[in-house]
Amino acid sequence: MSKVILVTGANSGIGFELTRLLAERGHTVYLGARNPVAGQEARDKLHANGIKGVKFVELDVTKLTTIVAAKEVIQKAEGRLDVLVNNAGISLMDQPQAPSTVDLAIVREAFEPNFFGLIQTTTTLLPLIRAAPNGVILNVSTDMASNTLQARPEAGLHFAAYNTSKAAANSYTIALSHDLRKQGIKVNAVTPGYTSTKLNSFGEGGKSVKAGAEILLPWALLDKDGPTGLFIDEHGKESPW
Repeated sequence: MSKVILVTGANSGIGFELTRLLAERGHTVYLGARNPVAGQEARDKLHANGIKGVKFVELDVTKLTTIVAAKEVIQKAEGRLDVLVNNAGISLMDQPQAPSTVDLAIVREAFEPNFFGLIQTTTTLLPLIRAAPNGVILNVSTDMASNTLQARPEAGLHFAAYNTSKAAANSYTIALSHDLRKQGIKVNAVTPGYTSTKLNSFGEGGKSVKAGAEILLPWALLDKDGPTGLFIDEHGKESPW
């Protein structure tokens, strides 16, 4: 059965590749992007490569008006939303984030899309997800959001703004999964692992965006009996929160 799927932050990187993979499998995918020009160009690129079923919708997770407008577009055209992939986010890794000296403005900036925006997008679109027969919410996370892993003495990469905003999103994932469990809506967090993207200035040694998207793919397409309330690592195994 073809699903109706929304991927936020999908004009580039992992979001774009996930949109491609989902559309290639015959699903209707809304490519969400805050920049209308970039979003339309991304959609057109996929169409030019023979990948149909992709629709652009303007959506900035930090602006409620665009989220509401996107909801109305999807509701009018589809009547439901089977899958929401909360992929949009920022890392600000080019800014100083040492925990003892981080500027609070940088922390707030990271929390806006990574935490507040994720919640705002989810709660606004939830009525459409409830209208689907098998609702799925997939929150794209990071290894650095695991408090258990980051608490190890040998752990590194303690980016105070990015890590804490994603850890907070993980906590929301846990709470939301419990809240929606009886309604049959699956809510999980998945990390694609170290992937070379704009988030890390295309750091060397990371996996390709396609490889990162392929890790997310099965969790976006869970069936009715799929798990909920999990944090999944790049190997498809359960990760400690």
